[in-house]
Amino acid sequence: MLRLTRLRLTDFRSWPSLDVPFHAPIVAIAGENGAGKTNLLEAISLLGPGRGLRGARMGELGRRADGAARPWAVAGRFATPQGDFDIGTGSDPDGGTDRRVFRLDGQPVRAQADLADRVAVVWLTPQMDRLFQEAASGRRRFLDRLAWALEPGHAREVAAHDNAMSQRNRLLAEGRADPRWLAGLEDAMARHAVAASATRRALAARLNAVMAAGTATGAFPAARMDLLCPIAAALAEQPALAAEDALREALAADRRRDAAAGGAARGAHRADMALVHLPKDQPAEICSTGEQKALLISVVLAHAALIAEARGFAPLLLLDEVAAHLDAARREALFAALATLPAQSFLTGTDPEVFRPLRGLADRFRAGGGNLVPEGDDGSP
Repeated sequence: MLRLTRLRLTDFRSWPSLDVPFHAPIVAIAGENGAGKTNLLEAISLLGPGRGLRGARMGELGRRADGAARPWAVAGRFATPQGDFDIGTGSDPDGGTDRRVFRLDGQPVRAQADLADRVAVVWLTPQMDRLFQEAASGRRRFLDRLAWALEPGHAREVAAHDNAMSQRNRLLAEGRADPRWLAGLEDAMARHAVAASATRRALAARLNAVMAAGTATGAFPAARMDLLCPIAAALAEQPALAAEDALREALAADRRRDAAAGGAARGAHRADMALVHLPKDQPAEICSTGEQKALLISVVLAHAALIAEARGFAPLLLLDEVAAHLDAARREALFAALATLPAQSFLTGTDPEVFRPLRGLADRFRAGGGNLVPEGDDGSP
């Protein structure tokens, strides 16, 4: 099991300073709203690749004092069967760059993708409760985070597609219709769109197999993930090269229409995702709020099992206010599922009584006033 055994924060968000050890495979943190619980989970999420569970910019992460954000740092020690290692990230202590810097065992990390060989992090936040009511872009980001944790190269494919698309949009908007230049950008869009769509399609198939088996999701409802994507549908019928050729030709034919619309009507950016509650044969968007939460938990648990199988270690699970919208039976089912997973889980909530069933299984803390205080099994500090 990959396990975070120590977390240190310096001027991160609402936390001036923190140095806390973790011993158990489940960590439960209770506290009032505004106590900094989500900030703690965000700090942990920044120890893996990506921009963390809030997708925040650098200037938003430092604790504010005297009207300005301070330089900040997050560091974690991880234990694995192969030995311990340290990851640190934060603002550049030398002030040489405005970008986040990373260190692995004290040495600079050149690319975030290098961290993917060591750490994977998956999260579920209250903002995701609106996943089935918001625009497709939110569901696509959720899908891509899942894909990235299994295939680190997926982020590069999506970024390369979006970069080529942005350049093409600009040329079309400016009326600069150099056929060779546009053809080169459309070739890049087609190649990267098909690669990204193939990864998304493979992820959905693997998740569906795990969720249908039910071994990783326990008492949570079986779900099916459907990709709403013409490129993925094409890949089900033809080889990748044929799908690339078809997309490239379609983009060339769409130039005038895309110029008038201000953007490409085809590409990897048009994909959407749907979940189906299999026992009810019902789309997630018309399920109750509690059922939607249960479906997302099924996806996260299945995804954790997939990562453990594919990467040799399970991801850290960050479950913010996870008990919200879950009844007592579902909460017990969640705790039981987490206890059997080969993954370390971090849970937050406002009511410490919700975590009472985890006595003896979890490290339990109370957050407040810039402190994180361990709780005894009787609820006392």
